[in-house]
Amino acid sequence: MKGLSVHQLQFIFGLLGNIISFMVFLAPVPTFWTVYKKKTSEGFQCIPYVVALMSAMLLLYYAVLKTNAYLLISINSFGCVIELIYIALYFYYAPKKLKIFTLKLLMILNLGSYGVMVGGTMLILHGNKRTHAVGWICAAFNLAVFASPLAIMKRVITTKSVEYMPFSLSFFLTLSATMWFFYGFFIKDLFIALPNIVGFLLGMVQMIMYMIYKDRKGNSLEEKLEEGGKKYEVDDQSLSKVKKSNQSETSEINMGETNHNNIV
Repeated sequence: MKGLSVHQLQFIFGLLGNIISFMVFLAPVPTFWTVYKKKTSEGFQCIPYVVALMSAMLLLYYAVLKTNAYLLISINSFGCVIELIYIALYFYYAPKKLKIFTLKLLMILNLGSYGVMVGGTMLILHGNKRTHAVGWICAAFNLAVFASPLAIMKRVITTKSVEYMPFSLSFFLTLSATMWFFYGFFIKDLFIALPNIVGFLLGMVQMIMYMIYKDRKGNSLEEKLEEGGKKYEVDDQSLSKVKKSNQSETSEINMGETNHNNIV
């Protein structure tokens, strides 16, 4: 990249960030294909998608307040649309209890909290003060989102299994954090660069953990049923319940990882 101007580097890293983030946003598509085939979203969580929508909404507001932040506007506009589609599909196939929970979460987080933040900053702050205040809010929220994989990492260490932490997802999220860090660096935006430093470091730790634990069998269901070379006698109904519980837990964790990691 020798000879490239700062503006060219801004565009290159911003464009690469858009492309990678676009692919990450589409990662839950197989999950919703499963939901569509089963005609139910029971056993899955709406929280990752509601939080991802909030993150995209915050960053979109921040990008609008900035000048010439078209690359931030483009990816976060897409993020808002795709997350709304995911939430709509989840809501459509959810049982009544989960529908009520989803509506409450949307009302509290995406309408209530977001509305108070936008209204407060519009009324109280002006100019650069407003932009900086929203930037700090975005950075704080995104740092909290980036910290969400810590629960997954703890589970990997506990179970000695990486089934809850696919390498490809960790790789692309780390790559995305790298692109957006350099974009923030070249446009001299601390609020974009800082959270992505944390995202990059956590992503690297996840990939290292994957390499450490990938060849270990871990505490699988079969190992729990087999001890000392002897298979326990388990009736079909009990085994079915155990597997259903295990699959539900796995789905929730995988969905959480897919969407709780920040895109920008």
